[in-house]
Amino acid sequence: MKKLLGLLVMSGAVLAALVFLTNTTGSRTGIPQTVTLKPGHVIQEGAIVSIEYTLTDDSGNVLDSSAGKEPLTYIQGAGQIVPGLERELNGLKVGDQKKVQVKPEEAYGLPDPKAFQEIPREKIPPDAQKVGAMLMTKSPQGQAITLRVSQVKDKTVVVDFNHPLAGKTLNFDVKITDIKAAETR
Repeated sequence: MKKLLGLLVMSGAVLAALVFLTNTTGSRTGIPQTVTLKPGHVIQEGAIVSIEYTLTDDSGNVLDSSAGKEPLTYIQGAGQIVPGLERELNGLKVGDQKKVQVKPEEAYGLPDPKAFQEIPREKIPPDAQKVGAMLMTKSPQGQAITLRVSQVKDKTVVVDFNHPLAGKTLNFDVKITDIKAAETR
């Protein structure tokens, strides 16, 4: 199952790269272009990059890691990882390792006080009516939204729509494991 999930993630990244490249470098004449993937030498816009990483907060607590899992694969320049990390990885080669500190403004932003909302308690499942509980909902457009219970009052529950890492400095320890460059003809 894990290998299947890895294949789906990689094939999704390849498909996204092809769409990204044909939309950004596509022919204006209407003639289809052929896109081929080949080993890349350095991370540059449009490259499909695989990294191993460990993410820690300022106290050294591990927040996320690819250790024991498939490497994270993303497309450089497509906004699939936090901007501060993406910028710092530009120009690296396979095998390079780097420690990157990303300030909140270049990651998930600062907490927005307007992102707190009070909801009647009866609209929140009883087992989720505790501070720190994470809930999922959908936007009117159908996008999944994560929210966190911030406070429980007598008749309402205060939920926080900010990203859980908003306001936090992120520390990444990264190793580049693969780079694929796309070539269009």
